[in-house]
Amino acid sequence: MEVEFSWGATEAKVVEVTETGSTLRAYGLKIIHTLLERNTKLIANPASYADSMVGLKMNVPEDRLEAVVGMLPCITSPTIAQLYKSSWFSVEVMVGEAVVREIIPRLIEDGADGIIEYSLNKLVGRGDRIG
Repeated sequence: MEVEFSWGATEAKVVEVTETGSTLRAYGLKIIHTLLERNTKLIANPASYADSMVGLKMNVPEDRLEAVVGMLPCITSPTIAQLYKSSWFSVEVMVGEAVVREIIPRLIEDGADGIIEYSLNKLVGRGDRIG
């Protein structure tokens, strides 16, 4: 047996999340106890799933800023901040997830760099008010 250091909070080892058990067999291990048997299901309102949004954040040089900002779809306007002691800017927008695959290559061609795409837990707009 080989014992390795574990980074982060780990209460137990070896845990296998599997359907077939092939990884266990490959390492010569066997199941000694089953904690839980489940399957995963995604349940979503089709309307909300269809318009899911993600965040995009990127760095843009000053001489390409207008071109990049001009192609970004966003709710109102992008958040823009100048980088410290630099002629580059940080640009951040919320866009439809369906747009990302098409727009990222265009952003790179127009000078954006270090593009980050991240999931959003919630996006609340003025139209979401109750009453």
